[in-house]
Amino acid sequence: MNIFDNFKVAGNGIDIVEVDRIKKAIERGGDDFLKRVFTENELKYSNGHKYAYERLAARFAAKEAVLKAFDEGKAKFLRLKEVEVFNDENGKPYIELHGDTKRLKDKDNIDKILISISHTKRLAVANAILIKK
Repeated sequence: MNIFDNFKVAGNGIDIVEVDRIKKAIERGGDDFLKRVFTENELKYSNGHKYAYERLAARFAAKEAVLKAFDEGKAKFLRLKEVEVFNDENGKPYIELHGDTKRLKDKDNIDKILISISHTKRLAVANAILIKK
């Protein structure tokens, strides 16, 4: 028996972003861009590491992947900042939702969001899978 035998995939989303695109958006939009897209926790985490732009780009890709995993018609009204990326004590990323995005998750009976994130100096990629019990 597999751990996922009792679960149903309700959605899947993937996103890839160029790190330089996020860097330029930050340079153009400054604090307005950062505060519109990222939470204080995400900014503190990313800015506390050597490769801050890469980490921010990875979080951006994760947010986009989560929103893409939801039904497209519903997700177009959701905000990136409502998807928050954390790392557990072992460094594994996980997602917490807020606002309308959390309400949609609850309404759609989504039990878990599996997230995988990776980045290089040039690119960041994320995959999100919505699991319904």
